[in-house]
Amino acid sequence: MGLADLGFALAKPFLHKMDAEQAHGLTISSLKAGLGGGRGPIKSTRLETKLFGLTFANPLGLAPGFDKNAEVPDAMLGQGFGFVEIGTVTPRAQIGNDKPRLFRLVEDQAVINRMGFNNDGQQAVLRRLEARRNRGGIVGVNVGANKDSSDRIADYVSGIEAFRDIASYVTINISSPNTPGLRNMQGREELLKLLSALNSKRKVGLPMFLKIAPDLAEADLQDVADVCGIEAVDSVIVSNTTISRPNLKSPHATEMGGLSGKPLFDLSTLQLALFYKMTAGKIPLIGVGGVSDVETAWAKIRAGASLIQIYSALVYKGPSLVSDICTGLERKLASSGFKHLDDSVGR
Repeated sequence: MGLADLGFALAKPFLHKMDAEQAHGLTISSLKAGLGGGRGPIKSTRLETKLFGLTFANPLGLAPGFDKNAEVPDAMLGQGFGFVEIGTVTPRAQIGNDKPRLFRLVEDQAVINRMGFNNDGQQAVLRRLEARRNRGGIVGVNVGANKDSSDRIADYVSGIEAFRDIASYVTINISSPNTPGLRNMQGREELLKLLSALNSKRKVGLPMFLKIAPDLAEADLQDVADVCGIEAVDSVIVSNTTISRPNLKSPHATEMGGLSGKPLFDLSTLQLALFYKMTAGKIPLIGVGGVSDVETAWAKIRAGASLIQIYSALVYKGPSLVSDICTGLERKLASSGFKHLDDSVGR
Protein backbone atom coordinates (compact mmCIF):
# COMPACT_ATOMS: atom_id res chain seq x y z
CA MET A 1 0.00 0.00 0.00
CA GLY A 2 1.46 3.36 -1.07
CA LEU A 3 1.34 6.57 0.95
CA ALA A 4 -1.65 7.87 -1.02
CA ASP A 5 -3.56 4.62 -0.46
CA LEU A 6 -2.71 4.57 3.24
CA GLY A 7 -3.76 8.18 3.56
CA PHE A 8 -7.07 7.48 1.84
CA ALA A 9 -7.75 4.44 4.02
CA LEU A 10 -7.16 6.49 7.15
CA ALA A 11 -9.05 9.56 5.96
CA LYS A 12 -12.07 7.91 4.33
CA PRO A 13 -14.16 7.39 7.50
CA PHE A 14 -13.53 11.00 8.51
CA LEU A 15 -14.20 12.42 5.04
CA HIS A 16 -17.41 10.45 4.58
CA LYS A 17 -18.81 11.92 7.79
CA MET A 18 -18.36 15.41 6.32
CA ASP A 19 -20.54 17.20 3.82
CA ALA A 20 -19.47 15.90 0.39
CA GLU A 21 -18.40 19.29 -0.96
CA GLN A 22 -16.44 20.15 2.20
CA ALA A 23 -14.68 16.79 2.01
CA HIS A 24 -13.78 17.44 -1.61
CA GLY A 25 -12.38 20.85 -0.71
CA LEU A 26 -10.26 19.29 2.04
CA THR A 27 -8.93 16.71 -0.44
CA ILE A 28 -7.89 19.44 -2.88
CA SER A 29 -6.20 21.38 -0.07
CA SER A 30 -4.30 18.27 1.03
CA LEU A 31 -3.08 17.61 -2.50
CA LYS A 32 -1.99 21.25 -2.87
CA ALA A 33 -0.01 20.83 0.34
CA GLY A 34 1.85 17.90 -1.18
CA LEU A 35 0.13 15.10 0.72
CA GLY A 36 -0.33 11.84 -1.13
CA GLY A 37 2.92 11.68 -3.09
CA GLY A 38 2.84 9.98 -6.47
CA ARG A 39 5.13 8.57 -9.12
CA GLY A 40 3.72 10.04 -12.32
CA PRO A 41 1.62 8.41 -15.05
CA ILE A 42 1.76 4.61 -15.05
CA LYS A 43 3.70 3.54 -18.14
CA SER A 44 3.00 0.41 -20.14
CA THR A 45 4.02 -0.48 -23.68
CA ARG A 46 0.82 -2.53 -24.11
CA LEU A 47 -1.44 0.24 -22.83
CA GLU A 48 0.30 3.25 -24.36
CA THR A 49 -2.10 5.01 -26.72
CA LYS A 50 -1.19 7.47 -29.46
CA LEU A 51 -4.04 9.72 -30.57
CA PHE A 52 -4.49 13.37 -31.65
CA GLY A 53 -0.72 13.85 -31.82
CA LEU A 54 -0.48 12.96 -28.11
CA THR A 55 1.04 9.92 -26.42
CA PHE A 56 -1.00 8.66 -23.45
CA ALA A 57 1.14 6.53 -21.13
CA ASN A 58 -2.02 4.62 -20.28
CA PRO A 59 -5.68 5.05 -21.29
CA LEU A 60 -7.05 6.00 -17.86
CA GLY A 61 -7.85 9.67 -17.31
CA LEU A 62 -9.28 11.77 -14.51
CA ALA A 63 -12.67 13.17 -15.51
CA PRO A 64 -13.41 16.88 -15.02
CA GLY A 65 -15.19 17.97 -11.87
CA PHE A 66 -12.50 16.80 -9.49
CA ASP A 67 -10.05 19.60 -10.28
CA LYS A 68 -12.32 22.37 -11.52
CA ASN A 69 -9.77 25.15 -11.27
CA ALA A 70 -6.47 23.50 -12.29
CA GLU A 71 -5.20 23.51 -8.71
CA VAL A 72 -3.79 19.95 -8.63
CA PRO A 73 -3.32 18.52 -12.15
CA ASP A 74 0.26 17.45 -11.44
CA ALA A 75 -0.68 15.83 -8.15
CA MET A 76 -3.28 13.76 -9.99
CA LEU A 77 -0.92 12.82 -12.80
CA GLY A 78 1.30 11.67 -9.95
CA GLN A 79 -1.39 9.19 -8.91
CA GLY A 80 -0.79 7.31 -12.17
CA PHE A 81 -3.37 8.77 -14.54
CA GLY A 82 -2.45 8.83 -18.21
CA PHE A 83 -4.15 12.22 -18.53
CA VAL A 84 -6.09 14.73 -16.46
CA GLU A 85 -8.99 16.93 -17.56
CA ILE A 86 -9.66 20.05 -15.50
CA GLY A 87 -12.80 22.18 -15.44
CA THR A 88 -15.50 22.92 -16.33
CA VAL A 89 -14.23 26.50 -16.86
CA THR A 90 -16.49 29.38 -17.93
CA PRO A 91 -15.38 32.78 -19.26
CA ARG A 92 -16.33 34.57 -16.04
CA ALA A 93 -16.05 33.17 -12.54
CA GLN A 94 -19.34 31.98 -11.09
CA ILE A 95 -20.40 30.55 -7.74
CA GLY A 96 -22.68 27.85 -9.14
CA ASN A 97 -25.94 26.63 -7.68
CA ASP A 98 -27.10 26.87 -4.09
CA LYS A 99 -25.68 24.46 -1.51
CA PRO A 100 -26.00 21.64 -0.68
CA ARG A 101 -25.36 20.53 -4.25
CA LEU A 102 -23.17 17.42 -3.99
CA PHE A 103 -24.43 14.14 -2.52
CA ARG A 104 -22.87 10.72 -1.91
CA LEU A 105 -25.17 7.77 -2.59
CA VAL A 106 -23.17 5.25 -0.59
CA GLU A 107 -25.64 2.40 -0.99
CA ASP A 108 -25.42 2.80 -4.77
CA GLN A 109 -21.70 3.67 -5.03
CA ALA A 110 -22.85 6.81 -6.82
CA VAL A 111 -22.86 10.62 -6.66
CA ILE A 112 -25.47 13.23 -7.54
CA ASN A 113 -24.31 16.76 -8.24
CA ARG A 114 -25.96 20.00 -9.25
CA MET A 115 -22.86 22.15 -8.94
CA GLY A 116 -23.70 24.47 -11.83
CA PHE A 117 -20.23 25.10 -13.28
CA ASN A 118 -18.83 26.74 -10.14
CA ASN A 119 -15.29 27.85 -11.04
CA ASP A 120 -12.75 30.65 -10.78
CA GLY A 121 -13.10 31.73 -14.43
CA GLN A 122 -10.77 31.60 -17.41
CA GLN A 123 -8.11 34.06 -16.29
CA ALA A 124 -7.45 32.45 -12.90
CA VAL A 125 -7.30 28.97 -14.42
CA LEU A 126 -5.11 30.17 -17.27
CA ARG A 127 -2.57 31.61 -14.80
CA ARG A 128 -2.31 28.24 -13.01
CA LEU A 129 -1.84 26.35 -16.27
CA GLU A 130 0.80 28.83 -17.42
CA ALA A 131 2.68 28.24 -14.15
CA ARG A 132 2.97 24.51 -14.90
CA ARG A 133 3.61 24.83 -18.66
CA ASN A 134 7.00 23.07 -18.61
CA ARG A 135 6.07 20.17 -16.33
CA GLY A 136 4.79 17.86 -19.05
CA GLY A 137 1.87 15.49 -18.85
CA ILE A 138 -1.40 15.57 -20.76
CA VAL A 139 -3.77 18.12 -19.20
CA GLY A 140 -7.00 18.89 -21.04
CA VAL A 141 -9.39 21.75 -20.33
CA ASN A 142 -13.16 21.31 -20.21
CA VAL A 143 -14.97 24.55 -21.13
CA GLY A 144 -18.54 25.69 -20.63
CA ALA A 145 -20.86 28.69 -20.83
CA ASN A 146 -21.84 31.04 -18.04
CA LYS A 147 -25.35 30.48 -16.71
CA ASP A 148 -26.41 34.06 -17.47
CA SER A 149 -24.71 34.24 -20.86
CA SER A 150 -26.63 35.94 -23.66
CA ASP A 151 -24.49 34.19 -26.29
CA ARG A 152 -23.38 30.69 -25.33
CA ILE A 153 -21.59 30.04 -28.61
CA ALA A 154 -19.45 33.11 -27.91
CA ASP A 155 -18.63 31.68 -24.47
CA TYR A 156 -17.33 28.45 -26.01
CA VAL A 157 -15.34 30.39 -28.60
CA SER A 158 -13.86 32.36 -25.71
CA GLY A 159 -12.86 29.09 -24.05
CA ILE A 160 -11.10 27.87 -27.18
CA GLU A 161 -9.28 31.17 -27.57
CA ALA A 162 -8.24 31.31 -23.90
CA PHE A 163 -6.74 27.83 -23.72
CA ARG A 164 -5.68 26.96 -27.26
CA ASP A 165 -1.99 27.70 -26.58
CA ILE A 166 -1.73 25.91 -23.21
CA ALA A 167 -4.16 22.95 -23.16
CA SER A 168 -3.25 19.47 -24.41
CA TYR A 169 -6.82 19.39 -25.70
CA VAL A 170 -10.09 21.24 -25.13
CA THR A 171 -13.43 19.57 -24.37
CA ILE A 172 -16.69 21.29 -25.26
CA ASN A 173 -19.17 20.53 -22.49
CA ILE A 174 -22.74 21.05 -23.72
CA SER A 175 -24.17 18.13 -21.78
CA SER A 176 -24.31 19.17 -18.14
CA PRO A 177 -27.88 18.90 -16.81
CA ASN A 178 -27.21 21.65 -14.24
CA THR A 179 -27.19 24.70 -16.54
CA PRO A 180 -30.75 25.29 -17.81
CA GLY A 181 -31.12 24.77 -21.56
CA LEU A 182 -27.50 23.79 -22.14
CA ARG A 183 -28.31 20.32 -23.44
CA ASN A 184 -30.38 21.88 -26.24
CA MET A 185 -27.08 22.66 -27.95
CA GLN A 186 -26.77 18.93 -28.74
CA GLY A 187 -29.49 19.29 -31.41
CA ARG A 188 -28.32 19.01 -35.02
CA GLU A 189 -28.69 22.64 -36.09
CA GLU A 190 -27.38 24.14 -32.85
CA LEU A 191 -24.45 21.73 -32.83
CA LEU A 192 -23.55 22.53 -36.43
CA LYS A 193 -23.49 26.26 -35.63
CA LEU A 194 -21.43 25.73 -32.48
CA LEU A 195 -18.80 23.48 -34.02
CA SER A 196 -18.50 25.65 -37.12
CA ALA A 197 -17.77 28.68 -34.93
CA LEU A 198 -15.26 26.76 -32.81
CA ASN A 199 -13.41 25.25 -35.75
CA SER A 200 -12.89 28.71 -37.20
CA LYS A 201 -11.07 29.76 -34.02
CA ARG A 202 -9.18 26.75 -32.73
CA LYS A 203 -5.46 26.57 -33.26
CA VAL A 204 -4.20 24.14 -35.89
CA GLY A 205 -3.17 20.98 -34.10
CA LEU A 206 -5.29 21.62 -30.99
CA PRO A 207 -7.45 18.52 -30.39
CA MET A 208 -11.09 19.38 -29.68
CA PHE A 209 -13.47 16.92 -28.00
CA LEU A 210 -17.24 17.01 -27.54
CA LYS A 211 -18.88 15.69 -24.37
CA ILE A 212 -22.44 14.41 -24.77
CA ALA A 213 -25.24 13.31 -22.45
CA PRO A 214 -26.22 9.66 -21.90
CA ASP A 215 -29.92 10.56 -22.07
CA LEU A 216 -30.10 11.25 -25.82
CA ALA A 217 -32.71 9.29 -27.75
CA GLU A 218 -31.25 7.11 -30.49
CA ALA A 219 -32.35 9.50 -33.26
CA ASP A 220 -30.71 12.42 -31.45
CA LEU A 221 -27.57 10.38 -30.90
CA GLN A 222 -27.51 9.69 -34.64
CA ASP A 223 -27.72 13.44 -35.31
CA VAL A 224 -24.66 14.02 -33.11
CA ALA A 225 -22.84 11.17 -34.87
CA ASP A 226 -23.67 12.65 -38.28
CA VAL A 227 -22.43 16.11 -37.31
CA CYS A 228 -19.26 14.80 -35.68
CA GLY A 229 -18.65 12.44 -38.59
CA ILE A 230 -17.72 15.33 -40.87
CA GLU A 231 -14.44 15.77 -38.95
CA ALA A 232 -15.94 18.53 -36.82
CA VAL A 233 -14.29 17.17 -33.66
CA ASP A 234 -11.37 14.89 -32.90
CA SER A 235 -13.13 12.80 -30.27
CA VAL A 236 -16.48 12.37 -28.53
CA ILE A 237 -16.72 11.72 -24.78
CA VAL A 238 -19.59 9.37 -23.91
CA SER A 239 -20.94 10.40 -21.47
CA ASN A 240 -21.79 13.07 -18.94
CA THR A 241 -24.05 12.44 -15.94
CA THR A 242 -27.65 11.24 -16.30
CA ILE A 243 -30.93 12.74 -15.13
CA SER A 244 -32.44 9.25 -14.94
CA ARG A 245 -32.64 7.38 -11.62
CA PRO A 246 -32.20 3.63 -12.27
CA ASN A 247 -33.16 1.51 -9.23
CA LEU A 248 -31.42 3.60 -6.57
CA LYS A 249 -31.41 2.65 -2.90
CA SER A 250 -29.90 5.73 -1.25
CA PRO A 251 -32.04 8.26 0.65
CA HIS A 252 -30.46 10.91 -1.61
CA ALA A 253 -31.90 9.25 -4.73
CA THR A 254 -34.51 11.98 -5.25
CA GLU A 255 -32.04 14.88 -5.23
CA MET A 256 -32.01 16.94 -8.42
CA GLY A 257 -28.90 16.94 -10.57
CA GLY A 258 -26.71 14.61 -12.59
CA LEU A 259 -26.13 11.05 -11.42
CA SER A 260 -22.69 9.46 -11.80
CA GLY A 261 -21.06 6.29 -10.55
CA LYS A 262 -22.05 2.63 -10.80
CA PRO A 263 -25.74 3.14 -11.75
CA LEU A 264 -24.65 5.07 -14.86
CA PHE A 265 -22.54 2.24 -16.24
CA ASP A 266 -25.14 0.33 -18.30
CA LEU A 267 -26.72 3.39 -19.90
CA SER A 268 -23.45 5.13 -20.73
CA THR A 269 -21.87 1.96 -22.11
CA LEU A 270 -24.87 1.24 -24.31
CA GLN A 271 -24.68 4.79 -25.71
CA LEU A 272 -20.96 4.33 -26.25
CA ALA A 273 -21.48 1.13 -28.22
CA LEU A 274 -24.28 2.70 -30.29
CA PHE A 275 -22.15 5.73 -31.11
CA TYR A 276 -19.22 3.51 -32.06
CA LYS A 277 -21.47 1.64 -34.50
CA MET A 278 -23.03 4.83 -35.85
CA THR A 279 -19.60 6.24 -36.68
CA ALA A 280 -18.17 2.89 -37.81
CA GLY A 281 -15.33 3.32 -35.33
CA LYS A 282 -13.90 6.23 -37.30
CA ILE A 283 -13.97 8.72 -34.41
CA PRO A 284 -11.87 7.89 -31.33
CA LEU A 285 -14.17 7.75 -28.32
CA ILE A 286 -13.60 8.32 -24.61
CA GLY A 287 -15.75 6.17 -22.35
CA VAL A 288 -16.99 7.64 -19.06
CA GLY A 289 -19.67 6.59 -16.61
CA GLY A 290 -19.63 3.93 -13.94
CA VAL A 291 -16.05 2.72 -14.40
CA SER A 292 -15.20 1.29 -10.99
CA ASP A 293 -12.86 -1.66 -11.64
CA VAL A 294 -11.01 -3.47 -14.41
CA GLU A 295 -14.14 -5.29 -15.62
CA THR A 296 -16.06 -2.06 -16.24
CA ALA A 297 -12.99 -0.43 -17.80
CA TRP A 298 -12.52 -3.42 -20.11
CA ALA A 299 -16.20 -3.31 -21.07
CA LYS A 300 -15.86 0.35 -22.11
CA ILE A 301 -12.89 -0.48 -24.31
CA ARG A 302 -14.64 -3.45 -25.91
CA ALA A 303 -17.66 -1.21 -26.53
CA GLY A 304 -15.56 1.26 -28.49
CA ALA A 305 -13.57 3.48 -26.12
CA SER A 306 -9.94 4.21 -26.95
CA LEU A 307 -9.55 6.07 -23.65
CA ILE A 308 -11.55 6.02 -20.41
CA GLN A 309 -12.11 8.43 -17.54
CA ILE A 310 -13.10 8.02 -13.90
CA TYR A 311 -14.03 10.23 -10.98
CA SER A 312 -16.93 9.01 -8.79
CA ALA A 313 -15.31 5.64 -8.08
CA LEU A 314 -12.35 7.42 -6.48
CA VAL A 315 -14.71 8.63 -3.75
CA TYR A 316 -15.26 5.04 -2.67
CA LYS A 317 -12.08 3.23 -3.70
CA GLY A 318 -9.31 5.79 -3.53
CA PRO A 319 -6.19 6.33 -5.67
CA SER A 320 -5.16 2.65 -5.75
CA LEU A 321 -7.96 2.19 -8.29
CA VAL A 322 -5.73 3.73 -10.98
CA SER A 323 -3.00 1.10 -10.71
CA ASP A 324 -5.57 -1.66 -10.15
CA ILE A 325 -7.27 -0.85 -13.46
CA CYS A 326 -4.03 -0.49 -15.44
CA THR A 327 -2.62 -3.75 -14.09
CA GLY A 328 -5.93 -5.49 -14.70
CA LEU A 329 -6.11 -4.26 -18.29
CA GLU A 330 -2.68 -5.72 -19.01
CA ARG A 331 -3.93 -9.07 -17.68
CA LYS A 332 -7.06 -8.80 -19.82
CA LEU A 333 -4.98 -8.22 -22.94
CA ALA A 334 -2.77 -11.21 -22.17
CA SER A 335 -5.67 -13.57 -21.50
CA SER A 336 -7.61 -12.39 -24.56
CA GLY A 337 -4.70 -12.77 -26.95
CA PHE A 338 -4.42 -9.07 -27.84
CA LYS A 339 -0.92 -7.67 -28.20
CA HIS A 340 -1.95 -4.07 -27.59
CA LEU A 341 -4.91 -2.14 -26.21
CA ASP A 342 -5.66 -0.70 -29.65
CA ASP A 343 -6.45 -4.21 -30.90
CA SER A 344 -9.29 -4.65 -28.40
CA VAL A 345 -11.16 -1.37 -28.99
CA GLY A 346 -14.72 -2.00 -30.20
CA ARG A 347 -14.24 -5.77 -30.39
